[in-house]
Amino acid sequence: MLERADLAPGEDVIDVACGTGLVTLPAAEAVAPTGRVLATDLSPKMIGDLRSNPAVSRLATVEQLCCDAEDLQTDRVFDVALCSLGLMYVADPQRAARELHRVLKPGGRTVVSVWGQRRNCGWADLFPIVGARVASDVCPMFFALGAPGALTATLRQAGFVDIEETRLTVDLLYPTDEAALGAAFMGGPVALAYSRFDDTARRSAHAEYLDSLADFADGEGYRVPGEFVIASARRNPATVLNPATVLDPATDLDHNQHNTNQERDIP
Repeated sequence: MLERADLAPGEDVIDVACGTGLVTLPAAEAVAPTGRVLATDLSPKMIGDLRSNPAVSRLATVEQLCCDAEDLQTDRVFDVALCSLGLMYVADPQRAARELHRVLKPGGRTVVSVWGQRRNCGWADLFPIVGARVASDVCPMFFALGAPGALTATLRQAGFVDIEETRLTVDLLYPTDEAALGAAFMGGPVALAYSRFDDTARRSAHAEYLDSLADFADGEGYRVPGEFVIASARRNPATVLNPATVLDPATDLDHNQHNTNQERDIP
């Protein structure tokens, strides 16, 4: 994903649904020393974990903002907008894609990744396993954007041009049961629901999930197949922004509300 983004020193980047900074930190390294990265996530805990990461203090070019991907609380405009494995978690991916488009400069780039088709992702049974044990908001549509052409269509409807979509097949390696369970339950979309499990529910969920991975056993661990879709696109370089909406990055984080960038695309 970062290779596709082709970040350069001095660029301003927004990383939407940043989590604990898996993409944020290498992006900040790539745009240093004069570039900046604004990392956003809906979860205060994720933002807190990122803020406490010693690498953030060392880089001094990473800013954090707790907000919804469907309503990015910033009027800054960026050279690049990244969203790694986040778009499929939001209630309205189309709205989130429009927000990615809104915060880009004319000609700005976006790179987005999502899970591929459900049948090609070995961890897919995790969601019914969790859903059978606790009422939650775990979304049954996580794999919708992985259908052929779905991510491209979402970006095109948001106004992006020059869209390129790539499908990757990757094996996820877990050396032990504990590693596989930790990756499935302790982070990502089921973590909140899992936190409500009592000990009995946790033990049964663990056993059922490991049983679902039996076909992927590899020695004492697992080699779990996965499919990912990565799409890159640009905002039309002929777009005209209202200059009044382009704010100083140094002051923007104090804003609690934003006005939609007024724009028009020149044919």
